[in-house]
Amino acid sequence: MQLGIRLHDVNASLPESEQTLEKRAQKAREEGFSCVHLALSKCIPGFTFDNAALTEGLAAHVHRVFQREQLDVAVLGCYLNLAHPDPQKVKEFQTRYFGSLRVASQAGIGMVGTETGAPNAAYKLDANTHSAEALRTFMWNLEPVVECAEKFGAIIAIEPVWNHIVYDADRALIVLRGMKSPNLRIIFDPVNLLAMENLDHRDTVLGDAMDLLCDDIAMVHLKDYVRSDGKLVSVAAGTGELDYTEIMRFLKARKPFIQASLENTNNDNAVQAREFLENAYASV
Repeated sequence: MQLGIRLHDVNASLPESEQTLEKRAQKAREEGFSCVHLALSKCIPGFTFDNAALTEGLAAHVHRVFQREQLDVAVLGCYLNLAHPDPQKVKEFQTRYFGSLRVASQAGIGMVGTETGAPNAAYKLDANTHSAEALRTFMWNLEPVVECAEKFGAIIAIEPVWNHIVYDADRALIVLRGMKSPNLRIIFDPVNLLAMENLDHRDTVLGDAMDLLCDDIAMVHLKDYVRSDGKLVSVAAGTGELDYTEIMRFLKARKPFIQASLENTNNDNAVQAREFLENAYASV
């Protein structure tokens, strides 16, 4: 398992002068990570990364920075709502995905990662989010993005999340089978599949995801959770309630050398979280 980190979690509490792409990348390498999850707008202060900014020069710069630090960019984040009710917004978002896929293909980035949205402008769970109609809308709007990925020879990976349209393994399978594209893959985030509504069946939820989506899982996000005021709150790996045993057993047996990025870490606990996961992986 190749452990990485969300780059915008690196140096996040330090002065802005320490939050450049170069200094964040250098720090990630110093902390023992081999790859990163890159969200450009969160990692390079002072710029708006709309489609106009997603140039070949940007791709070359990103490639050069991470090559110098011997880091892989496992995923380029583009978390926009493809089920937005405004058709003009959807076109705008699709164009952003096209640009992100272009940058990913030119910069040697593993994939463009996205979640699956909600059928409202607020991008919030509502009564229609888990409906069949919302799923059809998402798939309709995802199709041109998948076609673009195929043209660029890039990967678009969707992340199932309980609060979004694709909320479990069965829904993810519907999307995969509907798209029928080898360029559409899955980011597996165990905690994002959990909620108070299904927590009593946690082992089944995660077991189904690992079983049903095994062939299509391209990357993993690793964090933990605690319960607070009747909700699940994401925290750094090893600081919550999640039992990693079966997850690590699955990764070790079925996903050799997979890239797995930490989430919800900070300057004080990132190394501790990495070491916790390395020990959990070694123990199974």
